[in-house]
Amino acid sequence: MAPRTVLIEADGGARGNPGPAGYGAVLRDPATGEVLAERSAAIGTATNNVAEYQGLLAGLTAAVELGATEVEVRMDSKLVVEQMSGRWQIKHPGLRPLAAQAAQLVGRIGTVRFTWIPRDRNAHADALANAAMDAAATSGVAVPSVAPPRLVEPPRKLGGAQPAGGDAAEAPGADLTTAPVSWEPRPSFTATRLILVRHGETEYTEQGRYSGRGDVALSAKGQAQVRATAARVAALAPDTAAVVSSPLSRCTTTATAIAAALGDLPVRPDEDLIECDFGAWEGRTFAEVREQWAGELDAWLSSTRIAPPDGESFAEVAERCARVTERLTSAYPGQTVVVVSHVSPIKLMLRDALAASDTFLHRLYLDAAGISVLDRWPDGGIAVRTVNDTAHLASLE
Repeated sequence: MAPRTVLIEADGGARGNPGPAGYGAVLRDPATGEVLAERSAAIGTATNNVAEYQGLLAGLTAAVELGATEVEVRMDSKLVVEQMSGRWQIKHPGLRPLAAQAAQLVGRIGTVRFTWIPRDRNAHADALANAAMDAAATSGVAVPSVAPPRLVEPPRKLGGAQPAGGDAAEAPGADLTTAPVSWEPRPSFTATRLILVRHGETEYTEQGRYSGRGDVALSAKGQAQVRATAARVAALAPDTAAVVSSPLSRCTTTATAIAAALGDLPVRPDEDLIECDFGAWEGRTFAEVREQWAGELDAWLSSTRIAPPDGESFAEVAERCARVTERLTSAYPGQTVVVVSHVSPIKLMLRDALAASDTFLHRLYLDAAGISVLDRWPDGGIAVRTVNDTAHLASLE
């Protein structure tokens, strides 16, 4: 039976940049180091980065063919590792389609972690890439020019992203599959309850425009929504301990109204709750972006690791959201906190709370001034109690 867990070592290179290029990929059983598959090919004239991505694609494709459900990818390309982990933007237009293809393969596998390794620990994949380039130059058959190393260190726990260039402990709660599983209801009074509120409507909301870091004020309708939302939250959680908010005015205005209804609690701004940076798409309609950036939009929609031009990826936003939820769970055990933010951060919080796939982000609709509620326990347990409650807005329609 094909192994469920696979280790991929991938590399690519070019003799000149650009120049004659090739890639190599090795798939191993992580427990024994046994080679399960090898892939290599010359790809004509290309850059080093393109060749490295092609090596990654070949390795992921082979992992899908083997039926892998957990994969650790090890590469000596810091650029590929950081971009696929969502920590670096993919600014070169030639790499975005390749990253999008890789992201689609990642989605088919399930759990994939990217790890940077020094070049001398990637000798087998490097040898395959060089052999492919040699074979293309001489019209011979590609074989590794060095004996492949047979022993590899066992992979660390799969699931969480790791910074390139060294080991790091996984962030608490980063791997939700490790949270305790139980059918037995938990006592809610021991949990930190997060009441997630999307800000009220703005003109951009109504016009269907990308609204990220631009400080767009609430519209008249949005202000009416905020008043209704404040009354609803006060009824839901009169003993709320804190109100935290994105620093943008559409959120702080919403948060201030809620805090007043709760007895004039202070509003604490938190930069990690700010909306995704949509870069060049800011203020554009969805149709305008489709017309001017069709390829970039397709790549962005296919992967949370890809950012809009000059913007921020959803993977980066998710890291910020995870920091917020961990801080609030630690700071307010057994208490209720109102969190006022934007559509993207709230969707990502709910996705992670439900351990859902990225498809969830495109299928979940969150109304302006909608309310969602989730409970988080200190041991990692999570219960989503409400998603996009808008009953309090019915009288405004």
